[in-house]
Amino acid sequence: MSATPATTLWFARHELRLAWRDWLAMMTGGRRRRRIGLVIGLAIAAVVLHLLAYGLALPWLRAGIVFDKVTLLVVSGAGFTIFTVMLSQAIEAVTRVYYARSDLDLILASPASSRRLFAVRTGGVWLSVSALSGLLAMPLINVLAVFEGPRWLAGYGVVAAMGALATALALAITVLLFRLIGPRMTRLIAQIVAAVVGAGFVILIQGAGILYYGSYSRFTLFEAPQVLAAVPEASSWVWLPARAVMGDWPSLLLLLLVGAACLAAAIGFSAASYGRLALSTTGLSHVHNRRAPARRAFPAGSQRQALRRKEWRLLLRDPWLVSQTLMQLLYLIPPALLLWINFGEGNSALIIVVPVLVMAAGQLAGGLAWLAISGEDAHDLVTTAPLTPATILRAKVEAVLIAVGAVMTPLLLLLALSAWPAALAAAVCAAAAASASTAIQLWFRMPQRRSMFRRRQVASRAATLCEALSSIMWAGTGALAAVGSLLAIGPAVLALLTLALARFLSPRHNR
Repeated sequence: MSATPATTLWFARHELRLAWRDWLAMMTGGRRRRRIGLVIGLAIAAVVLHLLAYGLALPWLRAGIVFDKVTLLVVSGAGFTIFTVMLSQAIEAVTRVYYARSDLDLILASPASSRRLFAVRTGGVWLSVSALSGLLAMPLINVLAVFEGPRWLAGYGVVAAMGALATALALAITVLLFRLIGPRMTRLIAQIVAAVVGAGFVILIQGAGILYYGSYSRFTLFEAPQVLAAVPEASSWVWLPARAVMGDWPSLLLLLLVGAACLAAAIGFSAASYGRLALSTTGLSHVHNRRAPARRAFPAGSQRQALRRKEWRLLLRDPWLVSQTLMQLLYLIPPALLLWINFGEGNSALIIVVPVLVMAAGQLAGGLAWLAISGEDAHDLVTTAPLTPATILRAKVEAVLIAVGAVMTPLLLLLALSAWPAALAAAVCAAAAASASTAIQLWFRMPQRRSMFRRRQVASRAATLCEALSSIMWAGTGALAAVGSLLAIGPAVLALLTLALARFLSPRHNR
């Protein structure tokens, strides 16, 4: 029996159906034959993650888990780390609720209630954020439940409560940004806030551990005697979430009630303005206040220079790209601190810093290359320009590599101040990784809209795997070269073989 149209249940079924189709298309690329491989891959990943979780929890299991300040602090720190990641995801998802067009115009123009639609879509954000974090925490929770007792299954309830709190806070942040800076800048600033929130706490913990204890582990700070002496006693209400994770059912019930109340209040407060704010993202409500832009002459330069400027301008306008680039740069802070602390005391820091830089260059180049080469919204306009295809592709590749170089150069110069041989190795390997990723995207190019960026990994499994393997091999080459080891030749050869394999498997080669 179908639900009555425009009711909350009807909207929920509609949103769940769309979410399921979107996820399935993202994971399989729209090909039915890949579904069996997806099931097998997920099963293998689940087994591997449970084995890793068992190895992580084994020291605790052998020593016996007790309800002391050390355990409560470690559990709270790990939980807060997960919460910041959930908040980052929730901010990004809530932003899409306001900015995603699709069927929004049709629904808002119908007699259906926009408040019900907003409530359902916000509930979908809570469900997706909680489900993803629950899947990530599932191996550790299951291992602890098997070996320490079923009370640890309460961790799933804590994840649901944290998801509700994160969604409510994300709603408050997004609405506040709308009111402070308007719809034009909200999407960009929200993406930046999401990146900073997602990486900030992890970087803070790692940075504090490096500065005070010389360790890269994020758990070192939680076990430090000075920190244990400063935190409240085990009976304090501060540890309520940690006690809920460890099976204290009254604490879990209170946490669930608080999360549900905060989410309901946030939805009730924001639902009334949803239709107005969502429509304002199109800019139609401000047309009468806008003046016609003054005409400007095209800047002087060659056609390739004009194409490069066009690519850079589009990249700078992409909110997702800005946030992801910022997050990659933020994650380079702990290795830089480790290098600074350990400079002159050995090569251990170089083994961490150099491969991180190389991997960042390869991954950034892959994303930029896809956006510039495959994610061309004006593909017909560009291809009909009075330029040869080779000139267009050359300008796009130059724009990508120059952009990557602009991001990496300050970091490499900072590294050169401490250890110039390592900086030279990192520069060479980063350039190789960026060039390889760009070449792979060029060989496997297929025109798509920029909005399909999240699904680019399933467009070609071969391209994704080759790009990842190439970056990993060049990172290994840089790490070994930075410490002066001749073993760097091995991963460099493997990186070149990976690039040759990608060229052989590419559709351009097989035509």
